[in-house]
Amino acid sequence: MSTILVVDDDIGICESLSETLRSDGYEVITAVDGKSALEILKRDSIDLAMIDVRLPRIDGMALLDWILENHVPVQVVMISAHGTVGLAVEATRKGAFDFLEKPLQMDRVAVTVRNALGQHQLEQEKKALFDELRERYHMVGSSKVMQEVFRLVDRAAKTDTKVLITGESGTGKELVARAIHVNSARASRRFLAMNCASLPDSLIENELFGHRKGSYTNASADQKGKFEQANGGTLFLDEIGDMSLNVQAKLLRVLEEGEVTPIGAEKPTPVDVRIIAATNRNLESMVEQGTFREDLFYRLNVLHIEVPPLRERREDIPVLLDY
Repeated sequence: MSTILVVDDDIGICESLSETLRSDGYEVITAVDGKSALEILKRDSIDLAMIDVRLPRIDGMALLDWILENHVPVQVVMISAHGTVGLAVEATRKGAFDFLEKPLQMDRVAVTVRNALGQHQLEQEKKALFDELRERYHMVGSSKVMQEVFRLVDRAAKTDTKVLITGESGTGKELVARAIHVNSARASRRFLAMNCASLPDSLIENELFGHRKGSYTNASADQKGKFEQANGGTLFLDEIGDMSLNVQAKLLRVLEEGEVTPIGAEKPTPVDVRIIAATNRNLESMVEQGTFREDLFYRLNVLHIEVPPLRERREDIPVLLDY
């Protein structure tokens, strides 16, 4: 359950907002001045703070400044009266998520709160992923090679290009892919992962492209493949070097045409999916040997991120010993 802090010196507004928000399933805490709100923010875990621009003791704008300067993990929506709209707009420029103008329209309040909490959840997921990258996989980042990995993750997140992640097993390739996704424009949509080494060709095709009812024995209903399930989001294809040439050709066709044809379907289905692939193999050598398609390799290898093992980043070892 999300916790919302309502800060307004008008007790009537605190009460009406509290009643509405609690009926929507949120936990609500109220404060009638900035100093009380500050103490609550220091003490409690708050997901969203709804703060009046004008407050006694500590002003609403000063409270916002304190939240931003101290990197408090809370989303902020400012509440403004007619004469303070300019300040509320300034607050959004500083970092507030949005502002609501009095008299409050509860339908607008509901939408703004839902959107603000959705953004808060995404930001918390980003932080959790990077924490896991650093802690679980020792990506503390003091070495130059790890600084380069983080730089490329940031670069990849700002584009919609395909990414190829290489590295040994256990170096955190899927977490790198997730970090790219949650920091990208597709963060609000699905991230799906599929291990290409764990399934035979027939099952890989079914998993990727799906099937229609009656297309084969036991196909008792339509089933969407990973491409359709991840539509609008990101599909992570792990161990793509283990994919057969036959499936590689079908994957290439999807990447070229932007549509999939489920098994047994009469016509293709358009899809909009970002592909991030990973492998512990040397795909360039496989291209030379004829076991990996050159055209698919170049389609996937638009942006390359290599995640190095710890033995190649000895600068991190002293940091890890202190961790």
